[in-house]
Amino acid sequence: MHYPTLQGLKALVGQVIGTSEWIAIPQSRIQQFADATGDNQWIHIDPQRAANGPFKTTVAHGFLTLSLLPRMMYDAYAIDDLGMGVNYGLNRVRFPAPVPSGSRVRGVFKLLHFEPIDRGAQLTSEATIEHEGSAKPACVAESVSRLFIKHRLLS
Repeated sequence: MHYPTLQGLKALVGQVIGTSEWIAIPQSRIQQFADATGDNQWIHIDPQRAANGPFKTTVAHGFLTLSLLPRMMYDAYAIDDLGMGVNYGLNRVRFPAPVPSGSRVRGVFKLLHFEPIDRGAQLTSEATIEHEGSAKPACVAESVSRLFIKHRLLS
């Protein structure tokens, strides 16, 4: 979705403001995340052992899934007068379903709160990360962002 102004989102509280494209989760991405974080649990990195495990394949780390939120947000919606945004935190995070290696995920963003702040707004969004082909989401989180409009110099 495309929005001309940050202020324009205020009227959209309670609505979906964007949906990202699908993102592939190959085993190589899962391995890179394991290497970066040191989370080398076998359900993530050992395909042979995971084939006999509870999910019958390796699965993405929950935090790998969660870490894709910024990319999904950038893909889901754009705001023309936005100068910058910062991650302010998360209120709630749950991982209702695993993300098997080789599958795809995408983010759906519903605006829950719009709070004006100096030079911008604090947005709280319900981010639902869908796993393609699954009835349950892979992750549901309340994401809090602080977005700031572009600074205009006065002449």
